Amino acid sequence: MRILLIGDIVGEPGRKAVFRHVDRLRDEHGLDLVIGNGENAAGGFGLTHSVVKDLFANGIDVLTTGNHAWDKPEGIDLIRSDKRVLRPANYPDGAPGVGSGVFTTRSGERVGVVQVMGRVFMHAIDCPFRAASREVARLKRETPVVIVDVHAEATSEKMAMGWHLDGAASAVVGTHTHVQTADERVLPGGTGYLTDLGMTGPMDGVIGMKKELVLARFLTALPKRFVVASGPAVFSGAIADVDADSGRCRSIQRIQLRDE
Repeated sequence: MRILLIGDIVGEPGRKAVFRHVDRLRDEHGLDLVIGNGENAAGGFGLTHSVVKDLFANGIDVLTTGNHAWDKPEGIDLIRSDKRVLRPANYPDGAPGVGSGVFTTRSGERVGVVQVMGRVFMHAIDCPFRAASREVARLKRETPVVIVDVHAEATSEKMAMGWHLDGAASAVVGTHTHVQTADERVLPGGTGYLTDLGMTGPMDGVIGMKKELVLARFLTALPKRFVVASGPAVFSGAIADVDADSGRCRSIQRIQLRDE
């Protein structure tokens, strides 16, 4: 079973990169499921109904999110009503939506997906490690294949999560920093790991935002409203090859495709 994991989709340039590449990658690699992080897909902050509809119509099967999940009022409704849009499972009780689910591939196989959010340099919410263990164990009663998206700032926290879930999850991948790491590997217990999938969005900016605005904020320390950059885009992510019977990852391949 081959699962495509797409790094943070940023604004219209990121969405267009998804539209350009996902169907071709599905054909080339025989993909069974496509998971994308969509928390920045609508104008760089949050989600809207039209954006989610387009992403699902163009090859995405499951959307994870993160700290920007709630930035648009529509996003709250989406998370509440569409179980294909996950919010971090370690949000406190009472938060709308769900943080995990089991999804059926086009060939009829079942894949569990879990999202948790880190706490280092992030919002103070419930423990991601305990939430991830709980959700992985619950989903494995339905399928041996479980993918975990760790939306976190600190490399150390994401790496610790990989080791924490080694042998339990099929793959643990990080999102949030918008910078792809080069440390993909299969851990000893059979869990595929990559610290950060990277960004699917405009290259000529600062993590997807217009560089002039970001530089002005750094240089003056004054607040600036960030806007998604324009120009050529990068498509970043990874493909995990997982044994459907055991749930063990056979390989994880990093992907980065750049516009010419």
